[in-house]
Amino acid sequence: MTQKSLIYAFVSRGTAILAEYTEFSGNFNSIAFQCLQKLPATNNKFTYNCDGHTFNYLVDNGFMLDALMLKNDLSVFDVAAYCVVADESAGRQVPMAFLERVKDDFVLKYGGGKAATAQANGLNKEFGPKLKEHMQYCADHPEEISKLAKVKAQVSEVKGVMMENIEKVLDRGEKIELLVDKTENLHSQAQDFRSQGTQIRRKMWLQNMKVKLIVLGILIALILIIVLSVCKGFNCGK
Repeated sequence: MTQKSLIYAFVSRGTAILAEYTEFSGNFNSIAFQCLQKLPATNNKFTYNCDGHTFNYLVDNGFMLDALMLKNDLSVFDVAAYCVVADESAGRQVPMAFLERVKDDFVLKYGGGKAATAQANGLNKEFGPKLKEHMQYCADHPEEISKLAKVKAQVSEVKGVMMENIEKVLDRGEKIELLVDKTENLHSQAQDFRSQGTQIRRKMWLQNMKVKLIVLGILIALILIIVLSVCKGFNCGK
């Protein structure tokens, strides 16, 4: 694969081109800029096809926000966008690998916030040569990039399976916790029931004792009345 497979690249903040590079002449830069202005906000990777070329974009919503938060200034917040125009023969893997490399390099170099306030073309002198370097590398190592893409895909697949398993474990844990909570509630209700039963039995015993004492008192009173009556008639005092 020749370097001509990757034709033009830029890094932007919003619609401000901070750095760009190309060795070719043509109107691809103006087309790339027009596409930049129409990027949808529903995804972070886009590819447009036009006249045998692909216009590939990678959008980073978080980088500029993090940089501006460090400066406590969100008034000029815009997303960072990375673009490369490629020949259709380059496919999709190489352009996207290029954008990922550029993004990582750009974030590493300007993560402190310089990119958040730089003027248009303000980073061209510093980062333009890095764009050239990455274009050359990706054009010269398509097989390596293809292998790396496969490895990343496998890692993503394994990561997805692991996350799914973790979610299942967590979901199972929530169900176990729910079962434990229900068991504890039943245990608590049983203890309350036993406590209430004990109180009821004690209350009934007391009421029963009261009835017995009242009956006993009535019997004693009747016996006394009878005895007194009988004694008076027979002169028990003599």
